[in-house]
Amino acid sequence: MVRRAKLRSLAKINLDLRVLHKRDDGFHELRTVFQTISLADTIEIEYEPARKTELILDDPLAIPDNLVVRAAAAVLDAMSVRAKVKFRLNKHIPMGGGLGGGSSNAAAVLLALPILAGRKAGRRLDLGTLSDIGTQLGSDVPFFLTGGTALGLGRGTELYPLPDIQPEPLLIVCPTVHSSTADAYRALSRGLTVTGSSTIINSFRAFVRTLGEVRSAAAASSLSANDFEAAICLQHPQLKSLPGRLRRLGAIHARMTGSGSAFFAVFPSRVKRDEALTEWQRNRGNFPAIAAEIVSQRRYQALWRTQLRDHVTGEAIWPPQSKYE
Repeated sequence: MVRRAKLRSLAKINLDLRVLHKRDDGFHELRTVFQTISLADTIEIEYEPARKTELILDDPLAIPDNLVVRAAAAVLDAMSVRAKVKFRLNKHIPMGGGLGGGSSNAAAVLLALPILAGRKAGRRLDLGTLSDIGTQLGSDVPFFLTGGTALGLGRGTELYPLPDIQPEPLLIVCPTVHSSTADAYRALSRGLTVTGSSTIINSFRAFVRTLGEVRSAAAASSLSANDFEAAICLQHPQLKSLPGRLRRLGAIHARMTGSGSAFFAVFPSRVKRDEALTEWQRNRGNFPAIAAEIVSQRRYQALWRTQLRDHVTGEAIWPPQSKYE
């Protein structure tokens, strides 16, 4: 018995990201708004029950310590299931850009493997259990288990869904500059206390409130911030001019995502976005750019039901449940 699935593993952007004090556990206290976007990797999975677990990854980029394998091992162990699982990973989400590709890949495996294994193959894993496993793999992983627009607190793993926003067109610019997350935090020099933290929190609350009212990343953009952006641009001065250049091409808003180095720009229409992409490729080809759009939670979860439709029940619950007894 072999079961197969082909998955699109979507990227994310941070519509807003504030970094507060350093916590006792070594992580930083964050306030962020995550958003899934249409840029995606693809993962092909072939699952077969076995007496001994064997995980095989075909990854042309040979990414060390790939989260796909780590996620598969963790979820099979949690289910008390042994299987031979083959993966083929095709990367389209640029690595080291703050777009969450590795975390999205891990979440895709956490969602898909229990469905391919079947309901009676092992212990059933609810969303809370999958989130706990995801947290051990990476701070962004739990967000990709539900997608859409979400408020992230703490390490970013304490999540609260926000109302879906408009599917606005985006341009993702991916500088050929690797931004180390550890270096980004060091550049911020956040200690156990942060001067002006109440101002940061109030500003963040204003963005979240406005985003919920207008349901538009572009319309709320004047209140947004990313605390990493200035620090990363100091380390890599060639990035500093990117937001201005994107706005001159018609973007309503341009901002770094995560700890960089990718930037996203929101456009008023697909036509304007496509014109900007053409102009960017003509005159600014040193930094690749990719067309994308905002993906709501409703659309994100519908995508998952579609790509696993051969293996799931028709129940309107999340995460989807395996049809296999």
